[in-house]
Amino acid sequence: MTLHTVAAAAGVSPATASRALNGTTRVRDELRRRVLTAAAELGYIPNAHAQALASASNNTVGVICHDVSDPYFAAVAGGVMRAAAEQGVLVMLASTFRAPGREIAYVSMLRAQRARAILLIGSGIEDRAWERQLDAELTPYITAGGRVAVVSRHRSLRVDTVLPENHAGAADLARALLALGHREFAVLTGPAELTTVADRLTGFRAALAAAGVALPAGRIVRGAFTRDGGHAAAVELLARGRRPTCVFAVTDVMAVGALAAFREHGVRVPEDISLAGFDDIPLVRELTPPLTTVALPLARMGQSAIALALREPRGTRSRVERVPGEVVLRASTRRPGSLP
Repeated sequence: MTLHTVAAAAGVSPATASRALNGTTRVRDELRRRVLTAAAELGYIPNAHAQALASASNNTVGVICHDVSDPYFAAVAGGVMRAAAEQGVLVMLASTFRAPGREIAYVSMLRAQRARAILLIGSGIEDRAWERQLDAELTPYITAGGRVAVVSRHRSLRVDTVLPENHAGAADLARALLALGHREFAVLTGPAELTTVADRLTGFRAALAAAGVALPAGRIVRGAFTRDGGHAAAVELLARGRRPTCVFAVTDVMAVGALAAFREHGVRVPEDISLAGFDDIPLVRELTPPLTTVALPLARMGQSAIALALREPRGTRSRVERVPGEVVLRASTRRPGSLP
């Protein structure tokens, strides 16, 4: 039984039958009665998906991340989905695989499907053209009643934000490593245009500078924001000559790759070089040695993002929830030159 059959039986157009059944637009009482009577007599059951797309009260939330296979994004998305399940909200999850254009396209798709909220849980990008395109998609969506929340710093967006304190966390880590006695550092970092990368590198470098410790340009190695990127950056660092006593990888995932690279080249952690990361993804506690890092409450960040997006009353001003990181010293770091 189709909508067209119901419309024919009621003597109305399919569009009128659709409006009468889903209630999105005012229909004359007499026409509505005819459509409802015809639907009841024919045993017509409306398509729930089609109704959701036609209705502004769609109970779907879209989550866009860089790569859901990355443990960081998996943990944050897991928090979103747990909170959504408690509210009876369906989550649609999309990975951009770090292609900014794909992120814009996914936002456009979610707008077309009238998603109740859109969550961006990947790092912002320092790119004016990308920012303008994203704003062009989100502004009319928000104006029409859509909700938006982001995780991490997005410079140009005036939306609800869950903001991990990347700068402060990296600075705290630098001070903890300095307290162990390290004075020669290197940083394995990601693409410069990512706000997360910029904030963590700047915070780490600032704390070193405050202690009178330099971070030479040759000790900063850029790579992809992935395990393989960390591996390649660590190999490049070793090829540059004299080793530092301590390496900071700006994400745990990069640190995992660096650890593998050091082992392959006969460099022991922490006996020959200390290694630290950032995020505290579950995997790093099981490494040998366990990884020193800056712990973020990843699942709670996801829960906070969806809570901000769906909060009632909606409010007219965007809110920022700051999330501090906590330095966790584990066996991958120790005082330089110390005995096992």
